[in-house]
Amino acid sequence: MTHVRAAATLRAALFAAGLALGFAAGPLRAEVIQTSDNGFITRDVAYVDADLKQTWLALINPAGWWSSQHTWSADAANLRLTPQAGGCFCEKIPEVDEPDRFTLEGSVEHMRVIQAYPESALRLVGGLGPLQSEPVNGVLTIALSTVDVEGGTATRIVWEYNVGGSMRYEIPVISKAVDGVMSQQLEGLAQKLGKVVGPSDQPDTAPGAAQSDTSAPTPAPTPAPTPDALAEDPVVIEAEATLNEGAGDEVEPKRKGPTVEEAFDDLIDPDR
Repeated sequence: MTHVRAAATLRAALFAAGLALGFAAGPLRAEVIQTSDNGFITRDVAYVDADLKQTWLALINPAGWWSSQHTWSADAANLRLTPQAGGCFCEKIPEVDEPDRFTLEGSVEHMRVIQAYPESALRLVGGLGPLQSEPVNGVLTIALSTVDVEGGTATRIVWEYNVGGSMRYEIPVISKAVDGVMSQQLEGLAQKLGKVVGPSDQPDTAPGAAQSDTSAPTPAPTPAPTPDALAEDPVVIEAEATLNEGAGDEVEPKRKGPTVEEAFDDLIDPDR
């Protein structure tokens, strides 16, 4: 398939996935949580039977789980992601070498990494799929956290895509379509790692139920100025170790950088 036909397939599949599927596979919690005249926010949640390191290593290798149907080359094996600030989530467009036609290799930048906290959170910017042709700004945040599930622990993956700007699509239509595609990608990652039922998919536990040590109360972070809808389903993100640990009392602690909580406080709630 040429990259032109692949592009057409991508656009058609994006609308089919969002409108026809709605995404109904497994315990994914997918929804458009906010819309406005010039933007929307989608959020999807999955739980996997893998620890944070295993989940992170799979996440940064999209060739292993991203749908080939939603690539420009029609082959997810051409995807790569560099998990460093400025790193590219890019796709190679293979050269064509046929008896009657020859082209050089090309490439596509899907998104660019702006923050990478290994085993905690990955944030990228860019317009995916047909949004690439529009003057919009899309921010994709993927947050990982450990949660208690029946029989042990699991990793919770929250996948949030915040899109804003002028676009030639009807917001109610494109938002549902994009959410369907985002859910499909998260489903691919969850299936690769082993999808499980998470605590939000189970009945509430009785008052006084035993809690994991990782859920011990911590001081609430200062709320960030984010849309009200983001507070409806926040994400738990484990804090990074204190950089001054082990320093003697006689040494004045050096100022450290922000913790993961401080950097992603718009997605934190220790009770969820």
